[in-house]
Amino acid sequence: MPRRISRALQPLSVLALTLAISGCIGTGGIAPQGKALEANSLATDEAIQSAAQDANWPTAQWWQVYGDPQLNRWIDLALQGSPTLAIAAARVRQAKSMAGVAEAAESLQINGDATLKRHNWPTDQFYGPGELANSTTWDNNAALGFSYALDLWGRESNATERAVDMAHMSVAEARQAQLELQDNIVRAYIELSLHYAQRDIVDATLKQQQQILELAQKRLKGGIGTHFEVSQAETPLPETHRQLDALDEEIALSRNQLAALAGKGPGEGAQLQRPTLSLGAPLKLPSSLPAQLLGQRPDVVASRWQVAAQARGIDVAHAGFYPNVDLVGSLGYMATGGGALEFLTGKKLNYSVGPAISLPIFDGGRLRAELGEASAGYDIAVAKYNQTLVNALKNISDQLIRRESMDKQQAFAAESVATAQKTYDIAMIAYQRGLTDYLNVLNAQTLLFKQQQVQQQVQAARLSAHAQLVTALGGGLGAGSDVPNDSQTQAPKTPALLR
Repeated sequence: MPRRISRALQPLSVLALTLAISGCIGTGGIAPQGKALEANSLATDEAIQSAAQDANWPTAQWWQVYGDPQLNRWIDLALQGSPTLAIAAARVRQAKSMAGVAEAAESLQINGDATLKRHNWPTDQFYGPGELANSTTWDNNAALGFSYALDLWGRESNATERAVDMAHMSVAEARQAQLELQDNIVRAYIELSLHYAQRDIVDATLKQQQQILELAQKRLKGGIGTHFEVSQAETPLPETHRQLDALDEEIALSRNQLAALAGKGPGEGAQLQRPTLSLGAPLKLPSSLPAQLLGQRPDVVASRWQVAAQARGIDVAHAGFYPNVDLVGSLGYMATGGGALEFLTGKKLNYSVGPAISLPIFDGGRLRAELGEASAGYDIAVAKYNQTLVNALKNISDQLIRRESMDKQQAFAAESVATAQKTYDIAMIAYQRGLTDYLNVLNAQTLLFKQQQVQQQVQAARLSAHAQLVTALGGGLGAGSDVPNDSQTQAPKTPALLR
């Protein structure tokens, strides 16, 4: 009779257990809400649409277009010794190791332990050790324990995929660090070149001012000049010397900056010579620009891998709602009494094997909170990816607009310098002939100096715009096949049993 009752209660127990699981730890509609943007769905402006569509992406050594061997050597030096790149490389190794840790959880786990000890047995009239009372014997054991996760719901496999995705993200971030380093060096080098050009202008201005002073002094001695003219000619000289000293300071600071970027000391930077930059044909854009950014721009690639990793994190959280089944077992020897190694004899062998099941029933909301955290993490990653993609297209458009503007400004600046030079030459000749006073010469010289400064600034901005456009396009560090596909970045659906 009791056996029939026990059999009748079995289906009721299963039903009660099922209701407890579905009612107490269901997902309750917890799911991600974010959706990644389609790259080609973003509208491009006239600057991108009107760009040439028949060119390739930037080459890996894109800075060679400037034609400066010293710049080429310096970037190679920086790629070998930069602490920033060393940190990025270490993070890649760290992420790969974490992926190995996650993958190891899918494999068979075997552990061994052994204990050899002398035991003194007490006397107890109720629970005493019987024949061992008041004796001291060996109490030894050795065992091999093993466990294997059956991974029925994909918890371990998805955790491994998530760790691998994070390793891919670290690789893309390392490429981004390399690209930023190259861009920073090129722009600092352009700044160094600008300081040298500005110093040339100030030095030429100083020579002109000294020439005017000598002429004023000669006019005074000849009786056709005045002391006021000589004083006027002497007045700008100290300021011009100060400007020269300030530019020497800027040159030294730029060298220090370049040395730091390359991971070198100031002594290495002090050996840098004057840059010899030039820019050949302008960079053209490839076809299908928005979509190809997914494989060319490191920060976009890194963001996309982060989305893929967070998607796998949701799968891991889903698996936590199901029973966990592991296969466990042990093989061991144990003995009390006898010799020190007698427990290793075959008579002392024991073993166990079977499934180990853990079933979540009530957890105070922990599983639901973990799923909520994973879903929110996915939404954050998607939002970051979308923002990165939008910023990438904006950056490209900005640099295209800037590059076109710099080309026009360069022509206008050259025209302004030519006109100012002509005005200064006329004023100088008139002053030498006594047809005008020194004030007109000073005004013409000041105008020429300003226009020359503007021309050099425009040229530096044009060189910098090229570097920033290349950087916006990914700098030739294409990811190739190291880009997750759409299925990897889609949010997993909630399993039907958990709804």
